[in-house]
Amino acid sequence: MKTIEDYLKLPYRLEIIKDPYEGGYVASFPELPGCLTTSETLEGIIDNAEDAKREWLLASIEIGNPIPEPETEQQYSGQYRLRMPKSLHRSLAMHAKREHISLNQYCIYLLTKYDAYEDRKDLKSNSAT
Repeated sequence: MKTIEDYLKLPYRLEIIKDPYEGGYVASFPELPGCLTTSETLEGIIDNAEDAKREWLLASIEIGNPIPEPETEQQYSGQYRLRMPKSLHRSLAMHAKREHISLNQYCIYLLTKYDAYEDRKDLKSNSAT
């Protein structure tokens, strides 16, 4: 069984965003559900985040909740095989050609655009609650 020191050495991803409503910053560890904190300063948010992570891990160990391992870049190859209807393939290829880019570049553009849209939608819905 891992100790708190073992978990603290793991590379959990830290996300820091400005809080547009309250001011200051919000930090969270996406792989540790509910582990978040705030601070008025960027310097303070780092310390607060590390404290929040330690307390989250300690509480999980104490009550026996499972602690997820951090995701690593090695888990993602950057390749994804996708099957689609021929008509969609043709349409995407035509749009890519019209933009003078490869089909791969066009699909990455579309996926990135949609993903960013979903992120903004999530931020708006989270701030409304």
